[in-house]
Amino acid sequence: MDEKQRNSRAMRRAVALAAAAVVATTAGCTAQASGAGAGAAAAGGSKRAAAAPAHTPANVPANAPANAPVAAASSSEVAPTEGRSEGPAEPTAEPKTSSAKPKASPPAPPAPKVLMASGAEGAQVRELQARLRQIAHFNRTPTGYYGPVTAAAVSSFQGKRGLPRTGTTDTVTWDKLLGMTRKPTRAELHPTTANPVAKPDPRCMTGRVLCISKTSRTLSWMVEGRVVSAMDVRFGSQYTPTREGVFSVYWKSRHHVSTLYDSPMPYALFFSGGQAVHYSSDFAARGYSGASHGCVNVRDEGKIASLFAQVRNGDKVVIYW
Repeated sequence: MDEKQRNSRAMRRAVALAAAAVVATTAGCTAQASGAGAGAAAAGGSKRAAAAPAHTPANVPANAPANAPVAAASSSEVAPTEGRSEGPAEPTAEPKTSSAKPKASPPAPPAPKVLMASGAEGAQVRELQARLRQIAHFNRTPTGYYGPVTAAAVSSFQGKRGLPRTGTTDTVTWDKLLGMTRKPTRAELHPTTANPVAKPDPRCMTGRVLCISKTSRTLSWMVEGRVVSAMDVRFGSQYTPTREGVFSVYWKSRHHVSTLYDSPMPYALFFSGGQAVHYSSDFAARGYSGASHGCVNVRDEGKIASLFAQVRNGDKVVIYW
């Protein structure tokens, strides 16, 4: 080989080495010389180049020649991150929220209507008492007045039937009572007296007489020895006793009010001083647990009203044991 050919070969080798160096610098690495170029680099004493770490780009094969061109890696060629799917990402589903509103609780049923309560008077109260008496919850004669005794009887009935113990007669209580009892007869609604009428005193056998027995606690309205009507009565206490003997009615007062006790005395038939036969709402309400201030109390307003209409001034009054 002549000198011209040797120079041409050396020129091509130098150009190849220079191109490889440019590519390596562009890739960010220091090219390692090989063959004759390596010896020339070593002879040049470039320690800094030899000490630099050599890295092979990820997209260059390990057995690729040093002078192989290196293509820059595009962002689409980067290996997928671990755990990611290579396909298109699925949209994240938002948590479902229920749009249904909670159901409202049903409204409480309305309270039953109250038909009768303490203080009420009239035919329906009398029927209530008669029906309660049929099933042994009321042990008095019907008076038509709704007092503590009637309220206690209603409360007893309610408790026995599993109803609230209010003591007032509402629609539920009334319907339950109607279903357990029969329609009261006239005798049940207007019984003569709670106790059997006592044998009349001989002084009651003639004329028009209010015949009043303390033993049986009854008053019999008698005309010529015949009993026209009878009713329950109560008397004064031991501190205000009702006088006994024969008297006569001297004054009738329909809407009388006591000037001594400031208490009402309707249908008053005065027979001795301030003592009179009259209607008593307290007697109708509490029965024999109380007493009068000396008068003869009647608890059946209907009966005393009828008696008041029949009695005249001057009619006889007999009170006896």
